[in-house]
Order: sequence, then C-alpha cells, then structure tokens
Amino acid sequence: MYSKESHISVVIPAYNEEQAIAKVISEVPSLVNEIIVVSNGSTDDTSKVASEAGATVIEEPIMGYGQACLTGIAHALIDAEILVFLDGDYSDYPVEMTNLLMPIFDGDAEMVIGSRALGRKSKGAMMPQQIFGNWLATSLIKFFYNHSYTDLGPFRAITKDAYQSLGMVDTNYGWTVEMQIKGLKKRLKILEVPVNYRLRIGTSKVSGTVKGTIMAGCKIILTIFKYL
Repeated sequence: MYSKESHISVVIPAYNEEQAIAKVISEVPSLVNEIIVVSNGSTDDTSKVASEAGATVIEEPIMGYGQACLTGIAHALIDAEILVFLDGDYSDYPVEMTNLLMPIFDGDAEMVIGSRALGRKSKGAMMPQQIFGNWLATSLIKFFYNHSYTDLGPFRAITKDAYQSLGMVDTNYGWTVEMQIKGLKKRLKILEVPVNYRLRIGTSKVSGTVKGTIMAGCKIILTIFKYL
C-alpha cells in the first residue's frame, strides 16, 4: 500500500531554531514531498531561514510541542499518506529517515519510533534527567501496558490511516507518549529502529531547564496513567 512513491510529509516543530533549522531541512531525504516547519512562537528568524531553505512555514503562536504538531498535521494531511516527525535542533540525523520509512514501505509497521537508546549518542547529547525520564516512562508502559518500548524519541513515522485512528489531543509534553500508548491500545503494528543522536544546536527548552524537566516529567507520567 505504501512505497517510496507515497506522499511523505515531514513535520518539524521549532521554537527559536534559526541556527539549526536550515541544516535539518538540507539533510531531509529527497523522497520527502513536503517539509513543514511549524514556528511555535519563535521570536528569532526561524521562519525566514526555514522558508529560504525550502520548507513550508506555518506560524503557531499557541505554545506547546503537541500544539505545533497538531497544527503541522492539519496542513500535512491535505496530501500526506505518511507523516514523519523530527526536531528542529539538529539533534536527530534526518538522513536516517529512510530507516524509519522502510518498515512502512515493506508492510511491517504502521508506526515506527526512532530509538535513541538503541542507537549511538554523542557524549552529553542526552542529559541524565532525560535518560532517567525515558527509563521511568518506558518501565511504566511495560508494567501497565505490557509492551517494551526503549524510548519516547520524537523522531518517528506513522501512516495517515494509523494516525487518524489515534485521536491525538495532547498539546504539550505528553504528545509522544500519548501516541505510543494509543498505538498500543489500537493494536497498531509498531516497531522501533535505532537512530543516532548528537548534541543539539542551542539550549534545550525542556530538559535544559529545571521547570521544563519537572513539567515534562509530570505530564508524561500523568498521560501514562490517563489512558489505563
């Protein structure tokens, strides 16, 4: 059903990523049909740089990772048959996108999670609180939902039909875990593939602050219990 000829849209939420966004866009594989950068309240030149690099830019003033994803998806689903998500800070390797897409092309998966835990990480790319948070969240999912994820990584691909079956609603930190839990509840064919991870350009807006770390951690845990 899906192949390299399928319409593939990449959604990149971005908040003040003017230094990184062009690098991300330039490394997206050529089989992608549209790159959508959602400037989520950026106050720098993220939108300008992204547009000049060839992306479709959408402004979303309401802050929140999930909100930015929802906004990008609303545009993408006009044409997209497969959705890919990655961050705009150059911590992911966009060239590895094909590794996420191949299981979908082969009919082996409807949703593919890029696992940083299974790949190689540059020293310091993930902070201790991120590593612990991922371990705690995946351990809780294993206990309550009987599925062994290794990561809640943002780099992921999902078919349009699978995405639409989930009814995604989270507008901030619970977005990734909501998708993974709902995928289990909907009995989607889910795979994890190794992805590499490097030091991001700039400072993290979540794990780089105490407030962001606490808020993200609490929301992720609450989301895990919400869908029991």
